[in-house]
Amino acid sequence: MTDENKSTLPPIGLRHWPTWIAIAFGWTLAHWPSRLQTLGGRALGRLMQATMWRRGRNARTNIALCFPELDETRREQMLRDMFTALGLGVFEFLRAWWGRLSPNDPAYSVKGLEHLHAAQALGKGVILVSAHFTTLEICVRLLCRDVEINGMYRPHESEALEWAVKKARARYTKQMFSRDELRPALRCLKQGGVLWFAPDQETRRGESVFVPFFKQPASSLTSTHQMARMSGAAVLPFFHQRNHDGSYSLEIWPALENFPGKDAVEDTARIMATMEQLIRRAPEQYLWIHQRFKRTPDGKSAHYS
Repeated sequence: MTDENKSTLPPIGLRHWPTWIAIAFGWTLAHWPSRLQTLGGRALGRLMQATMWRRGRNARTNIALCFPELDETRREQMLRDMFTALGLGVFEFLRAWWGRLSPNDPAYSVKGLEHLHAAQALGKGVILVSAHFTTLEICVRLLCRDVEINGMYRPHESEALEWAVKKARARYTKQMFSRDELRPALRCLKQGGVLWFAPDQETRRGESVFVPFFKQPASSLTSTHQMARMSGAAVLPFFHQRNHDGSYSLEIWPALENFPGKDAVEDTARIMATMEQLIRRAPEQYLWIHQRFKRTPDGKSAHYS
């Protein structure tokens, strides 16, 4: 058996059985009726807010830093709304991975496809940059109905979950690249492909610089600048949100002009300013639970102690 064939087989050792049981439970939830998923998602959101106190503390700190103009009552409401969105998002992730989407369920709209087509007409690849909204997975799957999309992602630590999720995403994406697979991702872009990428979170992997994000110095990846420079791809912001009636709105913005420039720091600041614009449109649906401002330019930890 070749190494390639081995890599396509699921890991089935005894140590993976608990994960497979959890995956089977997730598959079951993915096939619940959409109304029941909504009720379950809202209940799960309340449960997560009550039990994930460290994540809640991170989110409360981030919201206070990013929205100082809001009083405490409004910030607490945003926190509650975020956990509700997170609970709904869990069910949306499961449904996107393992569930069924009929032509009319869920309802959604897409604006701005002409901007993507215009970039492709120039012979360019396209980098779709978006933020880590709770609607991320379901909206990418919906967009795949209109566009062939490749994605970059952070691999799961669990081998079984990594195998199951990657296989699930293969049903609707053209190809998925891990964050370490830069060369094949660049090859995809040079061949005119569309690559989805979310550069808004802090990570210690890859080159990063400090640029403003909601007026706070934030360690941010220069990856968008680097990929655009090496591939010649256009960079288009991608916004998505969950509407009050349960439908989804997807919107592709025009390509960033004169991007990439010569300065990685300036380009990264532009990308983070764009991420902020996206987030401000639906801040309660953004994933605030990470320690986004943990590191400071002087190398010290801050805010979350």
